[in-house]
Amino acid sequence: MRTPDRIRHPLLWVPTGYFTMAMGYVMLTSVTAIMFKNIGMDNARAAAYSSLLIFAYTAKPLFAPFVEMYRTKKFFVLLMQVLIALGFAGAGLAMSLPNWMVVMLSLFVLMSFIGATQDIASDGVYVTSLDTRTQALYCGVQSLSWNVGPIVASGFLVYLSGRLHTDVFHHDPKVFGPDWMDAWRVIFFIVAGLVLVMAAWHARVMPEGARAENTPTNVRGAAVILLDSFVTFFQKRDVWKMIAFAFLFRFSIGMLEKIGPFFMVDSAAKGGLGLSNESLGIIYGTWGLIAVLAGSLLGGMFVAKRGLKRTLFILCCAVNIPNLTFLAMAMTLPADSWTIAAGVIVEKFFYGFGSVGYMIYLMQQLAPGKYTTTHYAFGTGLMGLCMMVTGALSGLLQEYLGYVSYFVAVMIATIPSFLATWFAPFHHDDGMGAGSHSAKLAPAANDANASHRAA
Repeated sequence: MRTPDRIRHPLLWVPTGYFTMAMGYVMLTSVTAIMFKNIGMDNARAAAYSSLLIFAYTAKPLFAPFVEMYRTKKFFVLLMQVLIALGFAGAGLAMSLPNWMVVMLSLFVLMSFIGATQDIASDGVYVTSLDTRTQALYCGVQSLSWNVGPIVASGFLVYLSGRLHTDVFHHDPKVFGPDWMDAWRVIFFIVAGLVLVMAAWHARVMPEGARAENTPTNVRGAAVILLDSFVTFFQKRDVWKMIAFAFLFRFSIGMLEKIGPFFMVDSAAKGGLGLSNESLGIIYGTWGLIAVLAGSLLGGMFVAKRGLKRTLFILCCAVNIPNLTFLAMAMTLPADSWTIAAGVIVEKFFYGFGSVGYMIYLMQQLAPGKYTTTHYAFGTGLMGLCMMVTGALSGLLQEYLGYVSYFVAVMIATIPSFLATWFAPFHHDDGMGAGSHSAKLAPAANDANASHRAA
């Protein structure tokens, strides 16, 4: 029996759908790094393992056409959410096995591909179930809901892991090792339960999602479309300069993403600040996320008022220069939590402010053409590749250099970002001239959440 339209209102499934996507993504690609660190893994391996889990999200454009071929988009959303829930529950159970690390890492790798498939299907429901006007109307809700995911995952759940470790299991919070598995096992069970609840909710309220025009009907058709999208992408004027921009704009951010939290929780003897998981969860998951949201809002207003071409280099400065806060903290090792929070707020605010320029550049300059949505996904895939490569190498480099020298290296790593931004080509109107082509950007805007996921 068809579900009444009144319970398919976008406010019933858009917020929960994008929250679920974000929570799974952040748990796999960011929170696992903290978990690995807690259980005693060195920085090099913790950063490398969690960064490699980004690969599936980077490779999404390669298998998206094949997902479109079968059943409905809602079917894939529900199936993937159930599998993700089972995966997190399995990871919790695996911690009791003798070879638990091998089993857990294998599950995480599999779950990353399942999560990427969920993203494809969820975006498909949004794009094909809502008309252009409604998509624009709920774009803000979509973005906000996505950002609630990191608040829950890297904020509340990391905080809760610390409370469980100390208050429930009565372990020493300053000692990293196998004792932390007790707390993280509970966290994984909680995540599994939340995702199952979301799947049950979406089974009732989420629309099926229509088939898009030109959807392939067989594997051969999907392969032809994928090949043609690659060919036309590399035929774009100055494509290599745009590729350099897409890959390098957040190069220094990728070097900081994993090591920043490690620096926070490492002891002073190792050059860190010695924060507990509870403090880390509050600082990163609350104040840091609020700063990112505020910066993103003001950055969008800044670009809208002055245009991207005039502001892109300023936005690049905003993203990169505040990395100095980590160098300053590594040199001074402040003990006051408010001083530490202030440093993170400054870095995250300007990161949010400047990152807006990256997303808009992909929409306005790289994406337009025959395969606007796919080419936008290629751009965000390049960003994901950058985050994966820099994240995988960052732990090893930090252990070799130490924190102070490593953060100096992060500042040197801003140079490629500045060069790629300075030479980034503009072959399309940036919305400030006559005949703005903003209407042409609507298809790309449907994939805007992809940039948030790679963040």
